[in-house]
Amino acid sequence: MSNKDVGGSGGDPSAPEQGATGNGGRPTGGPIVAGLEAVRRFIDKVLIIICVVLFTALVVVVSWQVFSRLVLPTPATWTVEVARYTFVVLALLSAALVFSQRGHIAVEVLVNKFNEKLQLVVGVFVEATIMFFAVYVLIYGGYEVATTAWNLDVSTMPVSVGQIYLVLPVAGVLITFFSICHVVGMFAGTEEAMPEIDENLQGI
Repeated sequence: MSNKDVGGSGGDPSAPEQGATGNGGRPTGGPIVAGLEAVRRFIDKVLIIICVVLFTALVVVVSWQVFSRLVLPTPATWTVEVARYTFVVLALLSAALVFSQRGHIAVEVLVNKFNEKLQLVVGVFVEATIMFFAVYVLIYGGYEVATTAWNLDVSTMPVSVGQIYLVLPVAGVLITFFSICHVVGMFAGTEEAMPEIDENLQGI
């Protein structure tokens, strides 16, 4: 179906009327949803770059750790802590990135049998639960942990443990924002209540 048929805008398909739909008949959501999506896409791009850099650094550090232990007479002891904390930061930020795409594991066998309204209720409840976890555990708890360990130095790194643990509230803020985007999208009709399967990502 063309934009002209959907929006009823006469001869100008590029200017659909209010309430027009896109993406196979799905509502566009209006300026608020569009703004949230633009911010979310920008954050996704930044997270992708950071995660790629961290993953590359992790591979290099672990490879050097193995090489120094098996080949060199003296192993590089600094690689143990660097690899550990790099993995922690990578895991939290990549988890937030996957949550942005609603790519985490979801059991939908029972929920898919519900009608659309009940699916919406379940979807909002799930997002609310995730927001509670992100705010209470990651943001509040992560800030408390980071504050407690702020002066605890890492012998092999120029940062403290508390500074590294700041990634916890950062991940919490990101997940909370992404969850708000999902809820707004559900009510606006731009997102399904249950995560959609992307066949292009099934091999990842």
